[in-house]
Parts: sequence; C-alpha cells; structure tokens
Amino acid sequence: MYRGIVFFDLDRTLLNNETQVEPEVASAMTQLRQNQILPVIATGRNLYEIKDILQVTQINTIVSGNGANVHLEGRDIYRHPIDKQVVRRLIARADQLDDAVSVMNDHAYSISRHNEVAVQNYHYINTPLPAADAARFVTEEDVLMMVISTVGHDEAYASFEREFNICRNTPYSVDVVAKEISKQSGIKRLLQEFEPEVPTYAFGDGLNDLPMLQFVDHPVAMGNGLPEVKQTAEFVTTDNIDHGIVNGLRHFNLI
Repeated sequence: MYRGIVFFDLDRTLLNNETQVEPEVASAMTQLRQNQILPVIATGRNLYEIKDILQVTQINTIVSGNGANVHLEGRDIYRHPIDKQVVRRLIARADQLDDAVSVMNDHAYSISRHNEVAVQNYHYINTPLPAADAARFVTEEDVLMMVISTVGHDEAYASFEREFNICRNTPYSVDVVAKEISKQSGIKRLLQEFEPEVPTYAFGDGLNDLPMLQFVDHPVAMGNGLPEVKQTAEFVTTDNIDHGIVNGLRHFNLI
C-alpha cells in the first residue's frame, strides 16, 4: 500500500534541458518507492517516446498523451482515441495554413508534412522528425493525441475548441487532445484504482500542467516554470537543472 503518489511532468521538470534524467533524480525515484510513495510520470509525450526514461527511472505508472492514455504498473487501463473525422478536419485546416500536424498513439506517430516549423519543433523536444504519412496513420491507427507545429496561427484553430482541448506547449507547437481530456482527467482515472485515498503531489512547469496542479493536494512549480504555474503552486522549487526535483521532494519530506 502506498502512503502517497507524486506526479511528474517530464520536459524541463523531471528531465534536464537535454531531455535526460540526472542521476540524482533517478536515485530520488528509488527513494520514493522505498518510502512507499508511488512516482508517476504525467506527460504530454507518448509511451513510444519515453522508453529510455522509464528504464532509467524504473517508473511503470504513466499518464501519457496529456491524459489520453493511462498505464498502471505496466497495464494499459485507459485510452481515449479522437474521432477520426474530426482529426481529418483539423489536418485539412492546417493544410490551408501550411502547418504540419503530428498524429500519435502509444506506439507510433506520423506527420502530415515536413516544413521548417516542424523541424524546429522536433529539434526543440529532442525527438526525430516522423515520416510524412499522416493520412495512412489516421486510417489504420487510433489517434490519441495531435501536435500542430505552428507559429502565429493559434487563433485560426479557435473554431476547434468546442471539440478539442488545445494548449500551446512549446514555442513551435500546440498539443491537441479530445475536449474532455487533460492530465487532470488522466490522473482522476488512475486514482480510481487506489483505495483508500492517499495524499497527492505534482511537479510541473508549463500550461498543460495547470489542470494537474489545480487538482492535486500539493502542487509544486519548477523554478523555471511559467508565471501562471508558479501562481498555482503551494511550493516553488528550484529550476529543473538546479536540483529542483530533489529539493521539492525534500521540502515535503518525501525523501
């Protein structure tokens, strides 16, 4: 039985700026488990992107795709695909703007086109640019999440906000999931598996972390986080590259 659960965003939170896990962070995850605290990754990334991170941290409970997919101790307990007709309409709108749309699920991804912004986006997140084969992907695969590589076109997608939860997550991209999906919804689904209730904590830095931080008992903002994130936090720790995870966990006596 766990005495608490801690949710960790990945990019610029659990990871350093090169998207690597520092040795002290990996050690902290081990200490959490020894203290009967469950570490959980809560990320906008999908499982195929984070296999190395899971191996280093030995974490096997994940809320991925900004809440569209939930794994508990290696078991897939929840997934929420997006309606394919709506996916195709969004891609058609992006085509009009010369934007690229990535479509993805827990094991694969593709993109509608290659352009300069897409190259910049995938360089920024340290991930290989996928094949431009989105039409086939949408036909053959579930789509759990989309990412639009776009700069300056946010308002052009406003008409889709009735159907999607759209959140800018990098200077070069916005994340897109089904309207009812967020890190908070994924966490709520995960917590249905735990009785009795235990204290919850979360660490984050970006806009897609706000629903998670607003829900948990003890929200922690990274020192490098956005002002909106810091305003939501119970505690602001140091930067992700300045022992932020370890300092935050120690603040709450979790390690």
